[in-house]
Amino acid sequence: MTRHRFHGDETRFDVLAEYVTTRFPQARYVADVAGGQGMLTRLLRKRFGLEAEVVDPRGWTLKGVPARAEPYLATLADYYDLIVGLHPDEALREVVDSARVRPVLVVPCCNFWDRDRKLGRDELMNAITAHHRALGGQVEHVELAFRGPKNHALVLLPPPKSKRGG
Repeated sequence: MTRHRFHGDETRFDVLAEYVTTRFPQARYVADVAGGQGMLTRLLRKRFGLEAEVVDPRGWTLKGVPARAEPYLATLADYYDLIVGLHPDEALREVVDSARVRPVLVVPCCNFWDRDRKLGRDELMNAITAHHRALGGQVEHVELAFRGPKNHALVLLPPPKSKRGG
């Protein structure tokens, strides 16, 4: 495979792809939200045989990586088995809200959660955790094995169907 240049720890895509397939063995259809060039999607497809696609309005994917050049909305979650947001930026709230109906793996980087107050990494993780638990969902904190500090993830599992509402 051709080497590509990315910002941050290059191993994050390998680590995340391995984690996805180990933690969510039942997932076949994966949304890689704000997936940029699509390296995670490429690994999920070629190495692990998953049906993954990037959902990112910028439309910058590598050749051969399937993508939807549109903003991600939580209403798309029903189409996928798993929603992944590796540093989803402005799509953070939509990714988290997807956990009302589908499992989510999110590695938040910037505070696009609360525009009225500054949130550091821990405060951001705690705010997302509190929000999802208030809906009846389960939350797992995970530290991924690539160079941090943006390597802390949340696994958000949907609330039981009786608590989802609507």
